[in-house]
Amino acid sequence: MRRACLIVLDSLGVGGAPDAARFGDLGADTLGHIARACARGQADEGRSGPLRLPNLCAMGLGLAAELATGAVPDGLAPAGPVTAAYGCATEISRGKDTPSGHFEMTGAPVLFDWGYFAPAEESVPQALLDELSSRAGLPGVLGNCKASGTEILARLGEEHLRTGKPIVYTSADSVLQIAAHETRFGLERLLEVCAVARILVDELRIARVIARPFVGEDAATFRRTGNRRDFSIPAPTPTILDGLTEAGGTVLCVGKVADIFAHRGVTRSIRAHGQDGLMDATLAAWNGAGDRTLVVTNFVDFDSVHGHRRDVAGYARALESFDARLPELLRRLAPGDLCILTADHGCDPTWAGTDHTRERVPVLASAPGLKSGSIGVRPTLADIGATLAGFLGLAGTAYGRPFLDGDGRHILP
Repeated sequence: MRRACLIVLDSLGVGGAPDAARFGDLGADTLGHIARACARGQADEGRSGPLRLPNLCAMGLGLAAELATGAVPDGLAPAGPVTAAYGCATEISRGKDTPSGHFEMTGAPVLFDWGYFAPAEESVPQALLDELSSRAGLPGVLGNCKASGTEILARLGEEHLRTGKPIVYTSADSVLQIAAHETRFGLERLLEVCAVARILVDELRIARVIARPFVGEDAATFRRTGNRRDFSIPAPTPTILDGLTEAGGTVLCVGKVADIFAHRGVTRSIRAHGQDGLMDATLAAWNGAGDRTLVVTNFVDFDSVHGHRRDVAGYARALESFDARLPELLRRLAPGDLCILTADHGCDPTWAGTDHTRERVPVLASAPGLKSGSIGVRPTLADIGATLAGFLGLAGTAYGRPFLDGDGRHILP
């Protein structure tokens, strides 16, 4: 029996991207800067002292970061023998966003430019917003600017409740986000509006339309809920998800993963939110997984709750919480199983602004009987997809080279 699990620690970059300067991110290092802040006592809210990730470090996380930047982050050297194959990967997709990272790691790098809403104010063309209002039966929209999701709720949420106009905003990513009150506006109505918006922005090659429901009665109490939905463009070429389902295998997607892939190549989408909820759902999916099953989970809170909000202590707490639960998954691996942990981009909480950062990502692979060691600096995230394809008996995709043999027991040269 062959089963694989792909865990995406959303935004856990390890620095060192060779093209970071092109994105204004030269020197960004999500993991390294969090570890440094912790070591200096600058991330002691809800936790204290150095960053403690014993299980991830045993797999080689600190050494993966060393491959990317030349230095092991503060306190993240392994305490004993490394237990996994470890390395880092360089993104070749042209964006530093969620779809680009996920598509590339599953064998379909984005080698074209997404469309973007460039202006900071009046970001979306008025003609498009007028068409959206007409088709979706809206009295108009609020916002139409680049903004932080929490800041814009505090600024425009009360006006949204008074007028019934949803809040439209964007960011440096290829994205259109629409926020509305989950009960007063209605979750289903918000999703319908976003589905209309998805059609309208297709010709602009906008990667995602994101529904951002929230609750609360005033600026002081507004908070986003776990019912976010992403309306994405499908991957530009077939992914290993497509290949596995077409070959009769099973793909179980936990959290927002199915949305990222526009539900293409997905056998079943498992809705879950919050770190513990996502881990619980992953364990349940894994416990019931049969032969030729791939479980894919995105732990989005690292990015959306902590990275974008530049919350260093919160990011550190989330990492330590994940690390504490990681053995629950690893000890379930049986002969014929493979688990790969990685990330899709960076979101350095010490960096300027609130956007993603261009970084290399860690790649950690664990399998019973696997001889541990370095897989080096991989030239593309597509090497992850190539490795999973070989392990699951697939022909593979057009991009990437496997770093493990087909049995998942030896590192390939």
